[in-house]
Amino acid sequence: MSVSGPREIRFEGVRVRYDSARTFDELVVALLGDIGENPVSLDGLAASDSWESYQQEVEPHVGPSGFMLFKLIDHGAWIKKAGIDRRVLRVILGNPLIAFTMLRHDVTAGLFAPVEVLLVDEGDDGSSLTYVKPSTLMVVEDNPKLLSAATELDTKLAALAAKVTSDS
Repeated sequence: MSVSGPREIRFEGVRVRYDSARTFDELVVALLGDIGENPVSLDGLAASDSWESYQQEVEPHVGPSGFMLFKLIDHGAWIKKAGIDRRVLRVILGNPLIAFTMLRHDVTAGLFAPVEVLLVDEGDDGSSLTYVKPSTLMVVEDNPKLLSAATELDTKLAALAAKVTSDS
């Protein structure tokens, strides 16, 4: 392989926002109630010897919607220091068994797996959940198999978002 300058591939992400009548706290509880409250370490799960044992190790951490929690970043805690008084929580979630369905077609899809959602306190208007549609980030060149797998992830993430932001 010859080394040349960097190659830029332009793409366009699609941001999706779900508004909710739920309070910020209710939205956080609903999301963590589905994906788990304790972050799972991918490094800790990587100790398995085979794909089958890895799958067995992952499955107990997966919530009803097919995702698990990897990390919480409380933006609201630090943006107060800059005078922004908003409750904002970035949630990194995913499922390595789902990620595999994309990475096997293009390992660079790993730039956007796991996925992230942003929960925002909208004050009297409730709260919101925003994310960037995974397929719009992962599929930047013609790759029908990757597109199919990423579109399935889009569907699963949309179902989770609709579930946790609904009033019921």
